[in-house]
Amino acid sequence: MGNIRQNNIKNITSRLLTNHGNVFTSNFDDNKLLVAKYTTIESKVIRNRVAGYVTRKINHKRHE
Repeated sequence: MGNIRQNNIKNITSRLLTNHGNVFTSNFDDNKLLVAKYTTIESKVIRNRVAGYVTRKINHKRHE
């Protein structure tokens, strides 16, 4: 079974990848800092979920 993510996490991630897709890497810790830089998310939990989903999308794109 996979994780079910909220629509706001998916929407933020898709906007980040379309606008700044070449900046993100497959490293979660780097992506946390980049998400904090490019968004105004104040919640640590939401920031980490977005960074995790960005990392997952980057890894899936790299394996295709």
